[in-house]
Amino acid sequence: MDAYDAGPGASRAPGTSQDPETGPPPGDTGESPPPEPRTGVAALSPRYQIAAALALAVVAVTVCVHLGMVFLHVAPSNTVTKTHGRAIDDWVYPEFEQNWKLFAPNPLQQNIAVQVRAQIRTTGGDTRTTGWYDLSAQDGRAIDGNIVPSHTQQNELRRAWDFFTATHGADNRSLGLRGALSETYLRRIVVLRLDRGGAAGADEVVERVQVRSSTTNVTPPKWSTEKVSLTPVYRVLPWWSVPDAEAEGGVR
Repeated sequence: MDAYDAGPGASRAPGTSQDPETGPPPGDTGESPPPEPRTGVAALSPRYQIAAALALAVVAVTVCVHLGMVFLHVAPSNTVTKTHGRAIDDWVYPEFEQNWKLFAPNPLQQNIAVQVRAQIRTTGGDTRTTGWYDLSAQDGRAIDGNIVPSHTQQNELRRAWDFFTATHGADNRSLGLRGALSETYLRRIVVLRLDRGGAAGADEVVERVQVRSSTTNVTPPKWSTEKVSLTPVYRVLPWWSVPDAEAEGGVR
């Protein structure tokens, strides 16, 4: 006599999960639950999964290369920077330039303001010269009270001026091949700022711009005996002609 013939008190056969007379337990249909839907990259087709993986790999490699280049740029002179210094500079300048070095920071002890004025051709064919626009002061006002100022507000103008001074001598003459690039970079920035500020009226055109810097020493702390001059020192650049495409706002 097997377990089924032994009556209600008999034990079930090993591996038996339900009573054949009563059927499956309540709520158990006897079927496995459906698989959970896939999400994220796993929900894509194999072709798009491969494309997403390649895109992530490209981004990861680019980030690693950029961090490595910036690290070598700010690191002390070594064998790598001596051998591949030109490639590192080409990657970093002008957008990612740093004015400090690892293990030897050089805090700025001067306030440098970049200012610009323009010669504008009026609708009547005459030429008028604007006053000096203090672009650094405009950036300062935009940052003041802003808890998350943009990179452009903080660094664009300052980096452009640092790039220019690094590629030009005290006589404002270019010291190398990057001199022309730094002039174009700085000129485009100031022309865009003049355009946003409405320096030229309706139907007027900016023909030339002139940039200057105003350098003022930072006041020493009260406990210091150091004496510095607080009189601004100006560095005035020559007039630059503005190409028609830039004068009409074609550069963005």
